[in-house]
Formats: sequence, structure tokens, C-alpha cells
Amino acid sequence: MPKIMEKNLRSTHRRRRNSDVNITNLMDVMMVLLVVFMVAAPLMTSGIAIDLPKVGGKNLTGKETTLNISVDEEGYYYIGKEEVPADTIVAKVAAVRDANPEINVVISGDTDAHYGRVLGLMALLKNAGFEKVGLKTDPAPNQTGEKKK
Repeated sequence: MPKIMEKNLRSTHRRRRNSDVNITNLMDVMMVLLVVFMVAAPLMTSGIAIDLPKVGGKNLTGKETTLNISVDEEGYYYIGKEEVPADTIVAKVAAVRDANPEINVVISGDTDAHYGRVLGLMALLKNAGFEKVGLKTDPAPNQTGEKKK
């Protein structure tokens, strides 16, 4: 073979060998990102940390749209993580209801919160015309579905 043709074959062969895409590094990065998001996802909760009372009852089913208002142990009101003063809470919830008339309001009261603060908020909302107001609880730890004798 002439030298010119041999040289062209070698350069073509080199280009072909380098044209492969190596996705091993991409797969490693994607696996690390997947693990990071799987670990971080349960930690991304909205709202404040409260200890809900443990009682029986069934969970809401269907496709309800709810607004969660939290009452902490000192009696402060929160929508999400934002503290809302007692005198403006009805106006804020009414603004949310204007945007979505089918909204359900759920009050999450800490077990150490004063009973009057939680029910006072419920009464304020009922008097403001909210028909769908409920209390959020955790299921009882020993609830098996059987009645005690």
C-alpha cells in the first residue's frame, strides 16, 4: 500500500476510536444525585414541628385541597412556617378561600397547646363562614380495629 493511503487509514481509525461516548461518568453522577434526592426528600416538609394528639379516626380520602393551620404549644398560629397574628389569620385564610372556594381548613394543634386557642381558632373560622374546618390528629398507637373488652 502506498504511504499516503496507509496514513489516511490510521487517522480514520483513530477518529473512529475516539468518537465513542463514554457514559460511565454520567451514570455515576446520576446515581449520586438520585441517592441525594432520595435521602433529602423526606426531610423537605413544610410547616413547624408539632406533636399531634394520638386519637382514632379515619384519614381524609379523595382529592381534597386543604390548608393546614398549626397551633404550637405557646398558642401561636402558623400557616406553613410563617407565623400569623391572631387578628389577621381570618383575613389570610379568607384570601386563600377567595382563590380556591373548595378549600378545606385543617387545624393541627400541638398536644401541649391550650384547648381554648385551638377551639378559638376553629370558632373564628366557623363564624367567618368556613364550613369545612377540621382538626388533625395522629392515629392511636394501639389501634387495631378491634374493640376493647
